[in-house]
Amino acid sequence: MSEINQVLEQKKNMVNEKATKFRETRDEWNKKSKTHSTARNELNAEVKELIVQVREQREIREQMNEIVREKKVIRQEANSVVKEIKSRMESSRGPVEQDNSRGKRGQRPVTSHQLRRELQRLEREFEQGRHTGKNEKKVMKRMKEISSKLKQMTSVDDGNEDMKGLRDELKAALNKQEEAHEEVQKAANAAQEAHELMLQWNKEVDKQREKAESCHRELRKSKKEADKAHHLYIVSLRCLHSIQDMVSAMSGSDNTTGKSEARVEVQDLMTKLMSGDTLSTEELMQLQKFD
Repeated sequence: MSEINQVLEQKKNMVNEKATKFRETRDEWNKKSKTHSTARNELNAEVKELIVQVREQREIREQMNEIVREKKVIRQEANSVVKEIKSRMESSRGPVEQDNSRGKRGQRPVTSHQLRRELQRLEREFEQGRHTGKNEKKVMKRMKEISSKLKQMTSVDDGNEDMKGLRDELKAALNKQEEAHEEVQKAANAAQEAHELMLQWNKEVDKQREKAESCHRELRKSKKEADKAHHLYIVSLRCLHSIQDMVSAMSGSDNTTGKSEARVEVQDLMTKLMSGDTLSTEELMQLQKFD
């Protein structure tokens, strides 16, 4: 009988060590679960805030695009006014000298606006060194001709009272045209900036969301391991109590009443544990050390 008691005592100690190991392992995994859960929740909160930023930038972009469309209409109206005033100015000048140096287009009356554009183009090309040799002399000659014609037109305009008023109108119209163009560019730049920020926030959303999903995967893994260790812990407790029952039965314990009361208390704790209730550390230690 003593040999059996000795074997049972050894088995009880071994199971008790395993129970302790499983309990500690379970607690470690539960701590990891809590850490992963906290990290996941924080990342999900960040994702929500970033999504708000994305929506705000999208709304700003749409508002700016609407302003761009409105400003383009105003700019187009300004362009039409400038064009109309220039047309009136050309009509007020009356017949003008034809520019036969312009090839087929020489058949049409030349305007000061056309001449200025051509002069600016030639000056730009000349500065870039695109005209050399004989072509350089030809271009310089053409530039002098244009300058001379522009002076003649200016002289005619200065003697025309109607033209003076039209020039003032044109100046004011050009200012409005430039203002409208600047407003279009300003709104377009703001829309582009909002679009780029929206894309940036979107990337950050994807990045943080992936981190949150990774934490969630780790959380599921740690919970699974904690449940596994908890199951083994319960099995160990059952084995431990079975061994203790055998030892008590073989020893014919004198304190039968005390043992029975303790057994009832242990059974109550085991019932709570099996039903999914959470036991305190003291209750768990009581289960494991019941003797």
